[in-house]
Amino acid sequence: MNVPVKPSAAIAAVPDTPLYEAGKTVYPQSVKGRFRTVKWVLMAVFLGIYYLLPFVRWDRGPNSPDQAVLVDIPNTRFYFFFIELWPQEVYYFTGLLVIAAMVLFLMNAVAGRVWCGYACPQTVWTDLFYAVERWIEGDRRERMKKAKAGLTARRVGELTLKHGIWLLIAWWTGGAWVLYFADAPTLVKDLATFEAPMVAYACIGVLTFTTYTLAGHMREQVCIYMCPWPRIQAALTDEWALNVTYRYDRGEPRTSTKKAADLRALGAKAGDCVDCLQCVAVCPTGVDIRDGAQLGCIQCGLCIDACDAVMAKVGRPSGLIAYDNDVNIERRLSGEAPVYRFVRARTLIYTGIIALVGLVMLYTLSTRTMVDVNVLHDRNPLFVSLSDGSVRNAYTVRFLNKRSDLRTFELSVAGVPIPVVHVIGEEPGSRTIVAVGPDQTREVRVLVTVPPAARIEKSNGITFTVRDVDSGDTATATDHFFGP
Repeated sequence: MNVPVKPSAAIAAVPDTPLYEAGKTVYPQSVKGRFRTVKWVLMAVFLGIYYLLPFVRWDRGPNSPDQAVLVDIPNTRFYFFFIELWPQEVYYFTGLLVIAAMVLFLMNAVAGRVWCGYACPQTVWTDLFYAVERWIEGDRRERMKKAKAGLTARRVGELTLKHGIWLLIAWWTGGAWVLYFADAPTLVKDLATFEAPMVAYACIGVLTFTTYTLAGHMREQVCIYMCPWPRIQAALTDEWALNVTYRYDRGEPRTSTKKAADLRALGAKAGDCVDCLQCVAVCPTGVDIRDGAQLGCIQCGLCIDACDAVMAKVGRPSGLIAYDNDVNIERRLSGEAPVYRFVRARTLIYTGIIALVGLVMLYTLSTRTMVDVNVLHDRNPLFVSLSDGSVRNAYTVRFLNKRSDLRTFELSVAGVPIPVVHVIGEEPGSRTIVAVGPDQTREVRVLVTVPPAARIEKSNGITFTVRDVDSGDTATATDHFFGP
């Protein structure tokens, strides 16, 4: 009879292992169940979005691209449906990175490595590659048998077909990526006719190689050795986070179905685990969940489906392996009811940060103007004293028109007494009107002159205000006006 062993004790009993272990081929067995169904659905959704999103159109009016999601590097723009971001608005990307990090932390606090198990690109593409492999070579036993047998004509044909489909998937993965950086239909045509830029072919080649290598060959090695997240999340988790857990309070001592029935008939304790190893057979990284929390476990839940199927066959309750935590195992061993705390300090903090950053981004996005101005003071000379005693400073003013139509702006200056503003190239004394083309920037040279009667300091704060003559949108920039 097996003696109940806690995961921590089991891990402590394992001798020291090297920092790197040679790769072992894993042959995951197919499984059916609710978690496998969730993974299929999410895979279809994620891959569908990734491959098809570049072809979604979004009407932004004339002079603007109609691709819904586009990273327009030549024009330094990022388009996401109705949102258009300029390089000056890079802080939005900072906000998105903060939100992404907090969402990842929140997912970890609630359900451990749920990101790794269901949404990580490595997991999604590896699942797809496994599906192709099973379709061509068969399930676990067939693949293991074929791996040990010698090469035959049929075997060579299977391997050729499998790797050919893998390369096709990897190629289209790289091809879909570059479509986010140019008009997708046009680029597809250019790629097919070999008229696309060389950098597009290079990017596709690199991404084809990495996808084929990581999803087709390295697989679980990426999760165990290359990815830093398993090590980071281990430091972030707490005792209340739900993880895929073997409930050893129910499963131990392990024994056969027949022997367990005999022990129960005698009133002795018998665990529900029949040591069938189905949880290990279906694991994509080849770990035994009964040994407790491990670096290789990506929390995908497939072992739960496999174990529930076995429990149904032997007439025992499901949930021997489930999303749970060691706190509840200890409570059940003490005769107490399990407790689940989804709302606690860290989940509230993560949720609060996500909400705060999201609201700030929404506010700035909804209140931003579609005009901006930058001012750069001439450094040599800082000022010029004219013959009549007036003082002049020169500036380079850049107007940014973020709309897709021609706009006319009026420039005004405040902060010094009786300023006279002149845009070089315009008639002196006329209104400082500057026209800027659609979705363009324009630089002009501006002279600001203060009359001799005005009293100014050696350094004076000055504000440039740009106003759209038609819509009234304004933008301001500050600089200094220097005097003798």
